[in-house]
Amino acid sequence: MVELQFYKPDYFESLKAFKLPEEQEQFTAMPTSTLEKAEGKHPVVIVNENKPVGFFVLHSSSRVREYTYNPQAMLLTAFSINHAEQGKGYAKKGLELLRSFISEQFPGCNEVVLAVNKRNIPAQKLYEKVGYQDTGRRKMGRIGEQLILSLAV
Repeated sequence: MVELQFYKPDYFESLKAFKLPEEQEQFTAMPTSTLEKAEGKHPVVIVNENKPVGFFVLHSSSRVREYTYNPQAMLLTAFSINHAEQGKGYAKKGLELLRSFISEQFPGCNEVVLAVNKRNIPAQKLYEKVGYQDTGRRKMGRIGEQLILSLAV
């Protein structure tokens, strides 16, 4: 059973053990490198039968304004699935659960935005498959141009 849960310290060792192939690691941040506490930062773990299989961070901070003018939006960053768990549908399922998770946990939110590298075609296809749409906006990231995608919640 796949579910989304807010990060808790019990998950640290599992997240620390996450591995990604080099071609994926260039496009994201490893989970444990994003766990420092900050206002408006909400780490979320994709859990399958109580075992962390994926991770991302939702932001409700001023950082969101770099991606959208919508004051009710949240930003999704650092999305990853542990390499050993890839190909099992966890990325898609985790993203499909996002709308209801946000409606429940952040009832004031009506949009999720994210930036995906122009060269990261597999991620673009996944996001589009679960309902994200290209806004037409672009942003320069640390390794190149990023497409800004949006999901209505």
